[in-house]
Amino acid sequence: MRIVFMGTPDYAVQSLRALVEAGHQVVGVFTQPDRPKGRGGKVQAPPAKLYAQQHDIPVFQPRRIREDGVEMLRQLQPDLCVTAAFGQILSQEILDIPKLGTVNVHASLLPAYRGSAPINWCLVNGETVTGVTTMMTDRGIDTGDVLLQRELAILPDETAGELTVRLGELGAGLLLDTIDALQKGTLKQVPQDEAQMSYHPMLRKEMGAVDWHRDAADIVNLMRGLNPWPAAYTDSPHGRLKLLHGSVERATNAPPGTVLEADGKRGLLVAAGKDAVRVHTLQAQGGKAMAAGDYLRGHPITPGDTLFTKESQEGQA
Repeated sequence: MRIVFMGTPDYAVQSLRALVEAGHQVVGVFTQPDRPKGRGGKVQAPPAKLYAQQHDIPVFQPRRIREDGVEMLRQLQPDLCVTAAFGQILSQEILDIPKLGTVNVHASLLPAYRGSAPINWCLVNGETVTGVTTMMTDRGIDTGDVLLQRELAILPDETAGELTVRLGELGAGLLLDTIDALQKGTLKQVPQDEAQMSYHPMLRKEMGAVDWHRDAADIVNLMRGLNPWPAAYTDSPHGRLKLLHGSVERATNAPPGTVLEADGKRGLLVAAGKDAVRVHTLQAQGGKAMAAGDYLRGHPITPGDTLFTKESQEGQA
């Protein structure tokens, strides 16, 4: 069976690797174009491209597959296409090319958490269980029939980056099971229940603005869900800080954003609308991630100081 794979980040590579190591015939990999990254703006190839090149698999990087990738795909004569975090919407013309259709490896228990950032949003929303779904791709956004699903318990302090790795491993195994069932003719397609559907939008940097009037649990969930990108952030007397890891602590009533503790041993404790946030790890602009206590040794913040986020204040105005 001739398989064309479409994916871009490390999450996708885990499924691509599973296909290759299982001996499936991957005849081509479609991925996003190389793009500048980091503060230096150096152009970098996506992880899926690098893996494909290491295994001598032809790579295709159309700017828009719907416009300039149709003939590329048609010439590969795929029996099946597999997508995993590809980052582009497939047209009906594209979907009609593979004989057996297109299977997507989606990192949620559909129909919940449709969209491009299901892992991030399930953490932001405080979910304790998520999973992976393989589905038949149609023209909608994650609306196709469900093939197989597998649940995964979310760890208490898990970040989006950490959960992505575990879901990628789960999805890779589920993909192999899906293809095995497809080849045996035992694969069933189940329409999604639209009454249970939820959709969440793409991530934007401004979503990381911490509103200290919210409950501490909500703020910690935001920190988990936006780590590593775009990261929760707040403003301090020393400039903007990314808040990478934190926990909830009980606290007496104090105005939201008030610094309750700030020392080199216990780090930073900040009052929220309910309870307080203990910041364990943070990152200053232009700096590296570090323990909050280490940061405070070089950047004194005093109990009674106020942390705020300009975007949140403007939103309340």
